[in-house]
Amino acid sequence: MISELLTKFYELAFERFGPQHWWPGETQFEIITGAILTQNTSWANVEKAIANLKSGDLLAPEKLHHFDLSQLAELIRPAGYYNIKAKRLKNFVNWLFDNYNGKLTNLESVDTDRLRAELLTIKGVGPETADSILLYAFDRPVFVVDAYTARIAFRHGLIEQDADYEQLQELFQSNLLQDTQLFNEYHALLVRVGKEFCKPKANCSACPLGKLPHSVIAEFL
Repeated sequence: MISELLTKFYELAFERFGPQHWWPGETQFEIITGAILTQNTSWANVEKAIANLKSGDLLAPEKLHHFDLSQLAELIRPAGYYNIKAKRLKNFVNWLFDNYNGKLTNLESVDTDRLRAELLTIKGVGPETADSILLYAFDRPVFVVDAYTARIAFRHGLIEQDADYEQLQELFQSNLLQDTQLFNEYHALLVRVGKEFCKPKANCSACPLGKLPHSVIAEFL
């Protein structure tokens, strides 16, 4: 059964790597900022951008709401695509003030499906970013999908190569316990497997999932 196989994925990866301690951040807004800035860049670069915001005492919605966009872009320059990401961060903050009085605490009572739908209306916030915010900042049981998740699921014959984000998410959410901590750890472990072993040229012999069934792996070797 798929649920048993997905459980085995988790167990083997966790046995190899242990807890990943995701998502780093001292506050909800820091986590949200990281989720927006991490698009198309490494976490090391995001940390530099966040450090700049902290140095300027700007890592709060009320501080960024009226902060100059060009100055914000310069501060987050290490994260790459800094002009675009500055606008995205501002878009989130403006949405928060326009709809929830600028307070993250006002989001706590919003139903998960409704909150996800609202986050997706923010320009620059796609499904992966919205779900990262829901899971890591608000502890909602929403499985985050990324390119590593897709590659691993496809190579193990769990889903078709052209599966979209929602289909991949449903694969995991419908076959695992609806548990925030499980989803948190599972996503982090899949990223670790993807970065170290399930690359475009796979290294199955050393991978903790290497002995599990594969359906199309030969195509990539």
